[in-house]
Amino acid sequence: MSEQPSKPQPGRVIPVGLAPSPRQTLPRLGPPPLQPTERKGHGQAERPRLASWRPKFHALAEAAIRVLAFSSIAAVVLIFVFIGKEAWPLFHDSAIWKEVTLAKMWFARQWPGYDAPEHIWQPVSEVPKYAVWPLVVGTLKVTLVAMLVAVPLGVGSALFVSQYAGRRLREIIKPTVELLAGIPSVVLGFFALMVMATWLQQALGLESRLNALVAGVALSFAIIPVVFTVSEEAFGAVPRSYVEASTALGAARWQTIVRVVIPAAGPGVAAGIALGLGRAVGETMIVLMASGNAAILSASPADSVRTVSATIAAELAEVVFGGAHYTVLFFLGALLFAFTLATNLLGEFAIGRMRRRLGGVA
Repeated sequence: MSEQPSKPQPGRVIPVGLAPSPRQTLPRLGPPPLQPTERKGHGQAERPRLASWRPKFHALAEAAIRVLAFSSIAAVVLIFVFIGKEAWPLFHDSAIWKEVTLAKMWFARQWPGYDAPEHIWQPVSEVPKYAVWPLVVGTLKVTLVAMLVAVPLGVGSALFVSQYAGRRLREIIKPTVELLAGIPSVVLGFFALMVMATWLQQALGLESRLNALVAGVALSFAIIPVVFTVSEEAFGAVPRSYVEASTALGAARWQTIVRVVIPAAGPGVAAGIALGLGRAVGETMIVLMASGNAAILSASPADSVRTVSATIAAELAEVVFGGAHYTVLFFLGALLFAFTLATNLLGEFAIGRMRRRLGGVA
């Protein structure tokens, strides 16, 4: 029997002529290849070291993200705690009670020189008077005028952009309206003081040049972007299937919008209005420059007014630290903060309800 040729082993070099098979393994030219542990920058010896750092880095990044997430909540809590601490002496300090109490702030009193009980805000006088109703009514008047102007314009613009405007027109209108949010409030207040007040006085024959009407119209320019942005997102979030189903049933375009789109986007529109209301109540610079700053208790929007926020901004820098006037201003700040926070929470609740209603993420 003839012997079978042995199979060459892999990687073994066999001289030419001695190989039992035509396939040969040629000698490798050049320097020998680096082993995996010797390759620079990508060695297996460095991989465990890098792998050991990754969990630590991820844990550090996660901790930083958590700190950033809770910092805003902590800031809100600390602000409310500080305001409450400064206003708390109004409820228990007997020295402050000699000058002002909650009853004197909310109920009419008979003041010297007046024929009948009056609500008067004159904290800097021989007999300090801290009636807050003129400030509250002034805030409500300015806010009401601003909302009456801003809500129809904001919601109507959002409805037009989302339902009627073409792509090109939408790309022009939407950035233009949202650009109003970037205008500083002091610029709007200066425009209202120098231009708008004169126009409205000449057009309507107003006795007072600076009043609640001027301040409210100027304030509406700061609210329109808020109402427009949230309302436009709410109209755009209505599923297309709703509109197609209504059209398939024979409804006209305006009928679909009135009976399908607006009811479906109602919570979102309400959220935009609530957020705009919170912005209007807390706005300071516009009303400080355009309202006249007269604490008059009247129902007419043509009279000069003073709001709660403008009062805090104008008087806080001139009060005695820890005095009655100082404490009352912080009490007004606490009321303003609570009302603004409540309206913002109401708006967020309405947005969440709309998302759940339309099948989005709550």
